[in-house]
Amino acid sequence: MTAPATKRTRPIALEASDALVLVDVQRDFVSGTLAVPDAPAAVPILARYVREFARRGLPIIATRDWHPSGHCSFRDRGGPWPPHCIAGTPGAAFDERLSLGPDAIVISKAVTEERDAYSGFEGTELDLRLRKLGARRLFVGGLATDYCVRATVHDARERGYEVFLLVDGIRAVDVKPGDGERAIARMQDEGAVPIRFTDLVGAMAEHG
Repeated sequence: MTAPATKRTRPIALEASDALVLVDVQRDFVSGTLAVPDAPAAVPILARYVREFARRGLPIIATRDWHPSGHCSFRDRGGPWPPHCIAGTPGAAFDERLSLGPDAIVISKAVTEERDAYSGFEGTELDLRLRKLGARRLFVGGLATDYCVRATVHDARERGYEVFLLVDGIRAVDVKPGDGERAIARMQDEGAVPIRFTDLVGAMAEHG
């Protein structure tokens, strides 16, 4: 699924209370054992957001699946997915094209065998870290639209954060055709605002 078409939104000026939340942009989801369709095309776009937030000194948070080898979500344990993002393996690493700097905050989820987690908030310190940073608006993108992005946005709205959904930097699994579009519609119904990189006021122009 390619990036969805959306109505043009008002220009967004980044503020001191903003944070970028990248959901599970890991090798296994980009091109590995559980690759999301068209995911490689989303990574350079997300890297632009990383550079823009870093340029402005705004926080960057990256969530990741960090599974034990016998995780309950794996098919050999009765789960729906092939083994993926096993802690410490190359497939669990972030896509190197993101160029996450040393200041990026990494949030690991689903770290025990018997508990799965799609949301970056579930069983993690993400909410605590964001509140310590004074974050009120979250700019959320990553993989996959209809699973971990959807769950993370839902939990962010439940916790009172304003959410901007980076529709140019998400891609869907689409187990059932249209799952991604339906997920976007649900996120909008919950109050998430769809934007693209060009909607950011004063976004750094890049050429080449």
